[in-house]
Amino acid sequence: MTDREKARRLAPIRTVEAYWRGLCGPDQVPLRSQIDPRGMENALENAFLAERIAPSLAKLRVAGSHLSDLMGMEVSGMPLSTLIAPSDRDRLGQAIARLFNDPAIIRATLRAEGGFGKPDMEAQMIILPLRSDMGDITRALGALVSTGQIGRTPRRFKITQIEIEPALDPALAPAPVPVTEEPAAAPRGLSEEQAGFTHRPQPAAIERPLSATARRAPHLRLVVSNDD
Repeated sequence: MTDREKARRLAPIRTVEAYWRGLCGPDQVPLRSQIDPRGMENALENAFLAERIAPSLAKLRVAGSHLSDLMGMEVSGMPLSTLIAPSDRDRLGQAIARLFNDPAIIRATLRAEGGFGKPDMEAQMIILPLRSDMGDITRALGALVSTGQIGRTPRRFKITQIEIEPALDPALAPAPVPVTEEPAAAPRGLSEEQAGFTHRPQPAAIERPLSATARRAPHLRLVVSNDD
């Protein structure tokens, strides 16, 4: 494969990464809600969105048609590790944990498992962290591009190389939050919002008639005392 052909095949990965970097703040990764498919329209076939469901496991929420073609079925709702050979899933899981905790960017070079009707095939994958609407880093944007005939499905890949790099400038990135503390953050935020709402209806209409009635009570006692 010539350099030009290789560059053309890897264009979806570059498109997704450039779009993600364009949304990054100086010290924050983008929000999932900021992702607009129109911003990476030429890469949608290869792109995917994932959600963290365990410390080292992510589930595909939305996946381009190329990923489904590789598996021979719809992959949305399946673990991202479904695309990886069982022998290398722990290796991917360690990288996934880093992606969400640090946060970090994952770049992987893959080679498909062989077998009858399964010709040689290589792939490149990138996974980039995203924040949920709660602000925690539990979402991811990625892309996978393969080279070669798909053949019989499903096609799963072994990891031949994996690189992990900081998603943000280490001098600007906020301190990572341990996974075990993330669930506690949501209730605190919700309870503060609820407190704001419960205080609004209290002040006015109900207490004023009661206080007026209370002022009438001394009047009645004074009338009685005058008769005595």
